[in-house]
Amino acid sequence: MGRNGVVSGTMQLEVCGAKVDLVMSGSGERAALLLHGWGCSAKMMGSVADLLSTGMRVAALDFPGHGREGKALPPPEPWGVPEYMEMTAAIIRKLGLAPCDIVAHSFGARVAILLASTYPELVGRMILTGAAGIRKPQTGKATAKQKLYKGLRGAMNALDKTHLLGSLPDRGREALVQKFGSPDYRALSPEMRQTFNKVISLDLTDRLEKIKAPTLLYWGAQDTETPLWMGRLMEEKIPDAGLVVEEGCGHFAYLEQNAKFLRIVRSFLLEGR
Repeated sequence: MGRNGVVSGTMQLEVCGAKVDLVMSGSGERAALLLHGWGCSAKMMGSVADLLSTGMRVAALDFPGHGREGKALPPPEPWGVPEYMEMTAAIIRKLGLAPCDIVAHSFGARVAILLASTYPELVGRMILTGAAGIRKPQTGKATAKQKLYKGLRGAMNALDKTHLLGSLPDRGREALVQKFGSPDYRALSPEMRQTFNKVISLDLTDRLEKIKAPTLLYWGAQDTETPLWMGRLMEEKIPDAGLVVEEGCGHFAYLEQNAKFLRIVRSFLLEGR
């Protein structure tokens, strides 16, 4: 694919041992990469792709384990953020997108933060909305719940080693997940649960000050998944960052106020460059 060639449609790449689906659109010298949130897909970024493809080459990917309406192929082994980041960097290089602008939501922003702080030459500007990557401090109640879960799971694992109770330990572990796990976690396959645990265990706070890309942060004031204090901390630590807050919006503020978000994307990425 040439740097200025018109591209459109879907394609699949095998990168880092994983099969990755991409939706390609647009043309131009500059390029953009769209990264969706956990449990979502490239379709969630469709309006952004439509806007940016009027003046840029746009690649919107489905992360391994996501997309395909519940039939997505998981990574070849449980991945954490570093593996997803290296896969994303490989795609940028393979498609000749660098330095590309990035629009990312939630989990996609985790990947973008690590990417921009590790390979700054691959990234132009970034828009991060409802960005994950900062670990929430645990409350006493949450800590007690986690200890109870680990204790009960340890008991199931001990029973499993006796080989006397058949599938009972497996059923017991699944019952614990259904009782203690979040809705997102309960819906995952066993393989993707391991990936989920690796992803959320990595705190990216110390990577923020290493980001050189001009970064616009877009946040819902009522976001409970990635609370507003996280956006304010990112604004403070990323050297060239600004924060836009949408009152009355939650974790998907970019969809709740889509027309306004698209105006911001147009202004930051397409105009005045």
